[in-house]
Amino acid sequence: MMPLFTGRELEMRRLCDLLDKKSASLIIIKGRRRIGKSRLLEEFSKKMKRTISLTGLPVSAETTAQSQRDEFCRQCNLELNTRYESHGDWGDIFWNLAQQTQKGQVLIIFDEITWMGSLDPNFLGKLKIAWDQYFSKNPKLILALSGSVSAWIEENILCSTGFLGRESLTLTLRELPLSVCKEFWNAYGIQATPYEMLRYLSISGGIPRYLEELKPKLSAEENIRRVAFIEGGILYGEFDKIFSDLFSSRNELYKNIVKALASGPKTQGEIAQLLNYSHQSEVGEYLDILEKSGFISRDFTWNINKASESSLSLYRLSDNYSRFYLKYIEPNKSKIKRGAFDTISMTSLPAWDSIMGLQVENLLLSNHKKIKSLLNIPLTDVEIDGPFFQRKTKRNPGCQIDYMIQTSACTLYVCEIKFSRNLIGMQIVEEMKVKINNLKTPKRFFCRPVLIHVNGVSDEVYDSQYFSHIVDVAELFD
Repeated sequence: MMPLFTGRELEMRRLCDLLDKKSASLIIIKGRRRIGKSRLLEEFSKKMKRTISLTGLPVSAETTAQSQRDEFCRQCNLELNTRYESHGDWGDIFWNLAQQTQKGQVLIIFDEITWMGSLDPNFLGKLKIAWDQYFSKNPKLILALSGSVSAWIEENILCSTGFLGRESLTLTLRELPLSVCKEFWNAYGIQATPYEMLRYLSISGGIPRYLEELKPKLSAEENIRRVAFIEGGILYGEFDKIFSDLFSSRNELYKNIVKALASGPKTQGEIAQLLNYSHQSEVGEYLDILEKSGFISRDFTWNINKASESSLSLYRLSDNYSRFYLKYIEPNKSKIKRGAFDTISMTSLPAWDSIMGLQVENLLLSNHKKIKSLLNIPLTDVEIDGPFFQRKTKRNPGCQIDYMIQTSACTLYVCEIKFSRNLIGMQIVEEMKVKINNLKTPKRFFCRPVLIHVNGVSDEVYDSQYFSHIVDVAELFD
């Protein structure tokens, strides 16, 4: 059975708009591994009369530029029913492909283009020439370049003078919103509460490939055990596989950066110190690559008076699976192999509540548009938003806010995201009062405290009428 395809309406609409063009289109699709790039193109291909899909060979110690060319030609011959022999020149290979696609509506997909071209310095130059001289001459041709190493794509294609002005569309795929994730449960006939869905999403995030692993007859806990705590489960060995595929010989370096962020957000300097790097700029390059690859996010604080980003920022591990793996799977692999986790309860895992809090916060930050909608804030009114922090100085106390929205009406929506197994009591009111009191704001600004919660709020909190909005996470699934 074909895996469920849901969501991506905007991306699909933008792809379909290309069908009305009177000229060829070069499109670029990037995003984290397993995010659904190939699946999106597969779905779009149903609207095309003809599709030729070619995938790069995963890079290993034995992979060479010639083995990439050989594999490309092998796939071409299968797709086109030809007997073209591989040579040492991409220009000849692209010319051969172009001869088979001169007329008619056709979609050509170069999947994992990073693998395909990273070992040959002439690959992209030859592709640019082939586009200009051959592929672009067919007005009904669409060439899609897709890859997971977004930093490589940006540096070598999007920012390259060779491809400047040639791309018709660039898509960066993000995690699916919670309302779309819910469709996986509905489609599989799974009766689940928002809290049960949240538990699974706390390890999977909105990654379509991981959601495809849901089994209808299993509870959230059983589904988690099956994918994460059994040797051979998709999430058991996924982390090493992804980092090895994406970062090759430097994968340990990138893993160490991600590990440094697993316990919470940090500055670039703090990360460099943890990894014993004397040059912060070098760490900055690695952080930039991880950010573009979809594993971490960089959250800038801002000047409230000017509604402008500050130079101060924190890096956050925004990939829920990576944190779950580093905290619970990797340290327990030997026990998992022995079957010691076959019946374990998730809530009994060490520091489960605090890690779950970070995971839920990640999910909600990825669904910030829905939060604004629930707070009845028009997007046009938002001047700046995101996690906010205020550094401690001699004059001002430190302050960290899970999520804050600043509007053109000089209103600050100060949002506290709270995960708790029990009803949240009046202590949250006192905590928020301290945060808002510590927040340095211009006189004309008004703060609206907002509580976003999992598992309920006590009557006392509602009766206090302190919060301008109290949002149940369940509302984000609607």
